[in-house]
Amino acid sequence: MFLARFFPGTFSTLGVVLIGWSAPAHAQSDDSDLAKQLANPVASLISVPFQLNYDGGYGTEDGNKTFVNVQPVLPVSINEDWNLISRTILPLVYQNDIRGNSGTDVGLGDTVQTLFLSPVEPTEGGLIWGAGPALLLPTATDNNLGNDQWGAGPSAVGLYSHDGWTYGGLVNHIWSSDAGSAAAKTNASFFQPFLNYTTPDAWTYVLNTETTYNWEAEQWSVPINALVTKLTSIGDQKISVGGGVRYWAESPDAGPDGWGLRLQLTFLFPK
Repeated sequence: MFLARFFPGTFSTLGVVLIGWSAPAHAQSDDSDLAKQLANPVASLISVPFQLNYDGGYGTEDGNKTFVNVQPVLPVSINEDWNLISRTILPLVYQNDIRGNSGTDVGLGDTVQTLFLSPVEPTEGGLIWGAGPALLLPTATDNNLGNDQWGAGPSAVGLYSHDGWTYGGLVNHIWSSDAGSAAAKTNASFFQPFLNYTTPDAWTYVLNTETTYNWEAEQWSVPINALVTKLTSIGDQKISVGGGVRYWAESPDAGPDGWGLRLQLTFLFPK
């Protein structure tokens, strides 16, 4: 079992903390503020999310793919006016028959590393923004799990946050050479518009899409995600837990297709 190999027992925490939890009002207020920061991709907040995803409908054999994205976020203060935010996405993958009768593959996928230079304070109009490079790192342990290519390109994020609402978008574009095991070079644009609402007791309702356009294949990938998360504590450790569903409005040839699942567990380390 994929999860047993990489994170035994980790996601069993979800049910424990979401049922029957309560906290004093001042703790709820602090948690709500942290949850709002967590909705901001360039907040000055150290966090380590583990995001489990399941999708089916691949290929001609109704293949499936389960992967956990390990997504550490590390802010570094450059000076009193600027922060540098490091955001990493490293996928741990279990997939079966995603290209016809292709069998099972287990291991690491390619890493996407993004660095955002972001002002400490929003603009006068309330815009929170960041910009910097996005890097594709060939960390896949098998040719079926990645492209074996180095890549790079620009990335930017912009958002507004007020009255519990956080909304905006993150974009990047990555090019690579045509070297490596992939049949074609990487040339892809990524768009992530998002809308979050956080309640005073630290529940967050999330709606977003993680859309990719592959310029080489001329194909769209458009999953629409709807999630609910709760920020709480286990002892002194702040965590956010939750999950939801996604629907593939558009996908490349051979899938994925239909509905998918997402569960998320995030460890927070506020200053």
